Amino acid sequence: MILPRISSSIKVAVSKAATARAFSNTSASSAKVAVLGAAGGIGQPLSMLCKLSNEIDELSCYDIVGTPGIAADLSHIPTKSKTIGKLPSPGSWPPKSNDGLAEALTGADVVVIPAGVPRKPGMTRDDLFNTNASIVKTLVEGCAEFCPGAVLAIISNPVNSTVPIAAEVLKKAGVYDKSKLCGVTTLDVCRANTFVANSMGGVDPKDVNVTVIGGHAGITILPLFFTSSWIECIG
Repeated sequence: MILPRISSSIKVAVSKAATARAFSNTSASSAKVAVLGAAGGIGQPLSMLCKLSNEIDELSCYDIVGTPGIAADLSHIPTKSKTIGKLPSPGSWPPKSNDGLAEALTGADVVVIPAGVPRKPGMTRDDLFNTNASIVKTLVEGCAEFCPGAVLAIISNPVNSTVPIAAEVLKKAGVYDKSKLCGVTTLDVCRANTFVANSMGGVDPKDVNVTVIGGHAGITILPLFFTSSWIECIG
């Protein structure tokens, strides 16, 4: 349930980006989506869902390992989108920029970032932050340089911290647009819908829609039950 909902959010972003491009360009509109962290546990199935979408014309998969093979497999899916897989540039002297990231991002309308490590047992959010913050910072710096007008969807945790980091990077580069930076917290909505449906007994979670506001952390997540039309069904 979670990944299809994330994919639906990306579809909306892609549609808006393609529409904006159509108004600014006389040629046929097209949409490129880049998934940064495409070899991970979220990145792989998310990339597959993107490849299945008719809204996407080019899918760019980027990670530190594995993406050429992942892109090759995805390219066999019979949909219209072109699929490419990129890795960081190999070490060289004198040092050069990350050509793989540049190629993955150039021309992207939507960039989804699930890159980073997942939270493991015993790991605090501070531990997670220390690892993932630098990863997100580096990737968003690439976005600011190679696709400054793209919509950025940050999945990497802790989202409460990685999204502000992304915002500061974009501000420093002079390309920040608050309407084009978002944290993906669909998981909170999915959990709320499931918990409520289970408590009601015999209700399909697909028929439940709980609005959730606040941050993506235990003390800041706030489900708004009173806004839902089915609230009278809760015992």
